[in-house]
Amino acid sequence: MRLFAAVLPPTRPLGQLAEQVGELRRLPGADQLRWTGPDDWHFTLAFYGEVPEEALPGLQERLARAAHRRAAYELRIAGGGRFGDRVVWAGADGDRPAMRHLADAAEAAGRRAGLAMGEHRPYTPHLTLARKRTGRLDLVPYAAALADFTGTPWTVTDFALMRSHPPPPGVPGSRPRYEALARWPLTG
Repeated sequence: MRLFAAVLPPTRPLGQLAEQVGELRRLPGADQLRWTGPDDWHFTLAFYGEVPEEALPGLQERLARAAHRRAAYELRIAGGGRFGDRVVWAGADGDRPAMRHLADAAEAAGRRAGLAMGEHRPYTPHLTLARKRTGRLDLVPYAAALADFTGTPWTVTDFALMRSHPPPPGVPGSRPRYEALARWPLTG
């Protein structure tokens, strides 16, 4: 099963971002992007890839320990940008060091559970809003339109182990579906 750890923003900040994305979808060329929606938006902490069923209990145990060692923290969806000419994203503001430490702990949990985690990269908290389908669309105007966005702050009190169900093959416009397998409160 394809798994990742994530922080799931609450309804109000997601609704505010959805309004901003509605504005982005009015920009020229927006139809050349494959847009995600509030049900898809999450801050990935660590991506585990394909995880064998027998590794799941060890991963969950280590994630529970990581949650026990981390305290709740303030966060808000704010700003945005682009990854090259492929992805438009919304960013995060608030206690970013706490978010990075939680991401590091989630990654370490995967390594300790015996998962092949790949190369460690600097953590950039983001919500993927759109991916370019094809063509030569310039994503700079989309990133610029997100620059001043600031959502309502909230307290991150937990994180989740998520399963990604791939889209059905051959169904145009279908997207992956995400399912929370477990959630742990931050109690440190």
